[in-house]
Amino acid sequence: MPQGATRTVEGVVIRFAGDSGDGMQLTGTQLTRTSALAGNDLATLPDFPAEIRAPAGTRAGVSAFQVHFASHDIYTPGDIADVLVAMNPAALATNLATLRKGGLVVVNSDRFTRRDLDKARLDTNPLEDGTLAEYQVLLAPISATTARAVEGLGLNSREADRCKNFFALGMMYWLYTRDPEPTRGWLETKFRSPFMEANLAALNAGYHYAETVEIFQDTYQVLPATDLPKGLYRNITGNRALAIGLVVGANKADIPLFYGSYPITPASDILHALAPFKNYGVVTFQAEDEIAAVCSSIGASWGGSIGVTGTSGPGLALKAEAIGLAVAVELPLVVVNVQRAGPSTGMPTKTEQADLLQALYGRNGESPVPIIAPSTPADCFQAAVDAVRIAIRYRVPVILLSDGYLGNGAEPWHVPDLDTIPAIEPRFQTDPEGFEPYRRDEETLARPWAVPGTPGLAHRVGGLEKADITGDVSYDPQNHERMCQLRAEKVERVRQLIPPTVVHGADHGLLVLGWGSTYGAIRASVNDALKEGRAVAHVHLRFLNPLPEDLGEILSRYDQVLVPELNLGQLVRLIRTEFLVDAIPFNKIQGQPFARSEIAGRIDELTP
Repeated sequence: MPQGATRTVEGVVIRFAGDSGDGMQLTGTQLTRTSALAGNDLATLPDFPAEIRAPAGTRAGVSAFQVHFASHDIYTPGDIADVLVAMNPAALATNLATLRKGGLVVVNSDRFTRRDLDKARLDTNPLEDGTLAEYQVLLAPISATTARAVEGLGLNSREADRCKNFFALGMMYWLYTRDPEPTRGWLETKFRSPFMEANLAALNAGYHYAETVEIFQDTYQVLPATDLPKGLYRNITGNRALAIGLVVGANKADIPLFYGSYPITPASDILHALAPFKNYGVVTFQAEDEIAAVCSSIGASWGGSIGVTGTSGPGLALKAEAIGLAVAVELPLVVVNVQRAGPSTGMPTKTEQADLLQALYGRNGESPVPIIAPSTPADCFQAAVDAVRIAIRYRVPVILLSDGYLGNGAEPWHVPDLDTIPAIEPRFQTDPEGFEPYRRDEETLARPWAVPGTPGLAHRVGGLEKADITGDVSYDPQNHERMCQLRAEKVERVRQLIPPTVVHGADHGLLVLGWGSTYGAIRASVNDALKEGRAVAHVHLRFLNPLPEDLGEILSRYDQVLVPELNLGQLVRLIRTEFLVDAIPFNKIQGQPFARSEIAGRIDELTP
């Protein structure tokens, strides 16, 4: 077939969907990596099935990965896909709604037998019943062609079929002029023979198959992004960025990092990411349960390390009593909560922002803690450094609220110059002269950090109330009230570290107030409204407890305040209570992040 033209497009959204064993996450990750190396801005949305291993071919077992890469600054993984690669009927049925009308759907036609259709609960074949009439369709025999590509390599039929994800990836590389060489190099280091050769053969076969397809007469290119700040970039997920931020925070304090954790989706990758850093003073401990994980981390902080524990919502509930212990003994602790849909086990692979009130109030007694939330996958790095700094400076547990969308999502991270990150002073007590375990620093109200074994600094710890100054056990009513007030005031003084709030957009009209992973969808939709001349602004909160000092004054400037959240209205309750502002909730709890169009639609309703 004659080679067509190569067209330049600003960006493209591709979604891969198949069984959880079809390698869709791996395929999407390789396309993401290749696009990052090409200099594109990008955002991703891994979409895992909620069950560990649902029956093959069923809707419950569908795994998807969406990647948006562009030649300009982008904020979201895309509301709707330009291309859908569907490996079986269940993948097509559950993901077709994510494809724009007129978009391209690439179907593995080998997997549309009557048995496959029955597994997907389809009465008719969507390849024949008009379901795809509004789309461009390529019926590709992906499984059969992959099997022919790997013949002679000694693989059985099941092993050969597992290479089909690289066949599909090769097709996309040809269509969008992606360089397959980085993936070839990765395969050579990741797999041993004969699987390395088989995956390479499948990748090459898919690439060359695309050259022969009539529907692919033209190819497309997405040029490198030119509006990003110059510097060194790395493609990174939120969980990995958070892990690196924890290591840098401990390094800036020149103390060891101890990470005690129990595996839980979607936080487990933080443990995996930290484990290789043992040469940088990092100790990782996979505990037998959530309570052991947090208690071991508190013990590490007692011993002079920065103790960190990671979990998701159900685990945070189990850690609640021990976090209260850390509040009482006033030791630094970082608690990472990568939020997921609840309640209980809920939808463990789906994202949600419903743990804010749990983080604020989910402990017995008066036990306030600082709470911070990153806004993008790359921002998880700085949020982790901030959490370590606050925990050490104020001798207090800090809860860091990430979520599944941030933790699993990826984007280019502008690698910072580590010399520009200020040192963190642990200020260990070493002099026994006049030592009093609960005498406080005048600026921060932090008590001394006295490491066990230091001569003359022995003192009592535990969950019983402490006497002011001496730290002895006390049941005195007035002392208890004073200690509660001191601990609360210490958290309030974290405001000393909060920079002035940044307002993006107009100084009147509608303010869209967000926190956490809603950042991208809000910023993109607000930018669209500003281009149309509307009086709209965006404020995104990193510090959720305490709230910024200037927030009340900012809120008072606007006629309306809209608060989008992936919950039933938690931040909006705080805003109404703290500032007596009749903020407007905009809530979604579907296990999926906000689409840009959803927030844009609500802005349209409020700013006609």
